[in-house]
Amino acid sequence: MKTIGVIGAGSWGTALALTLSNKGHNVKITDVNAEHLKEMRNNRENVRYLPGIPFSDNLHIVESTEEALEDADVALFSAPAQHFRSAFENAIPYITEDMIVVNVAKGIERGTLMRLSEIAELLMPGVKYVVLSGPSHAEEVGRAMPTTVVAASDDIGLAEKVQDIFITDRFRVYTNDDVCGVELGGALKNIIALGAGISDGIGFGDNAKAALMTRGITEMCRLGKALGADINTFSGLTGVGDLIVTCTSMHSRNRRCGIMIGEGVPPSEAVEKVGMVVEGMFTAEAAYELAMKVGVEMPITECIYNCINNKISAKDAVSILMGRDRKNEKHI
Repeated sequence: MKTIGVIGAGSWGTALALTLSNKGHNVKITDVNAEHLKEMRNNRENVRYLPGIPFSDNLHIVESTEEALEDADVALFSAPAQHFRSAFENAIPYITEDMIVVNVAKGIERGTLMRLSEIAELLMPGVKYVVLSGPSHAEEVGRAMPTTVVAASDDIGLAEKVQDIFITDRFRVYTNDDVCGVELGGALKNIIALGAGISDGIGFGDNAKAALMTRGITEMCRLGKALGADINTFSGLTGVGDLIVTCTSMHSRNRRCGIMIGEGVPPSEAVEKVGMVVEGMFTAEAAYELAMKVGVEMPITECIYNCINNKISAKDAVSILMGRDRKNEKHI
């Protein structure tokens, strides 16, 4: 059994902390919100984000990153993608040479357009970094419903160690050495999920959503290819798999946000009503700028970016996408 420090006590961080502690690992979880930590300690559950699931005795609420990572074998980061840099910087003094860093946030940093593994390597060269991603709603993982994810690292041996630590009879973990593809899949699917929600909110049907998801995968492959990812990764759990679950489920905050935008709710108000971080709203901007930078055509991403920034209406976006020049489907 291992000691694992979890940085970030939102729904996903808590779900993984539950999974690991129920397996028998010693898990310490912390958060920047002191009041939230107090509530979890008093209630022995995460009432805010994952109510109704009691904590095991192996799950400990601690006050700081230093305390969470003391004697830890694994540092598990579950901070929102746009806050990963600050969370990681804060943790660097406590990350030892032997410690494995596992990141579960999905996004591209605005401004720098960096993937989260690139940020970690920049701040701490040689860090033992693994990304854990896939179709995995926290609401289901926390309740031990069958889920399958991918652990990816440039060092496949590290991915295999994380696989061993995390895998259970209800949480299956595959390995992959394509960090770029796994991270892009997890980030970009949130943009397409916003679009799927917008389509639902307008009142369109299954045909429109299926087309959006399928052509969305094409855009993901297109950008991934330009950035050196293996496009086969996008056919797997962190591509098609994560896209399906995020575009079709009401657990998806990106889809819920999109539905409200499609119904006419201003984007900023829709995010506020969701009540949690909607990563796709940030990633749309970063992905749009990244596509422009590397010269990749991503019309769905561009339309969603313009829509959530009030440059075009949701219905205008539909007209733009449906009225594009004729193409061969196989063109990537």
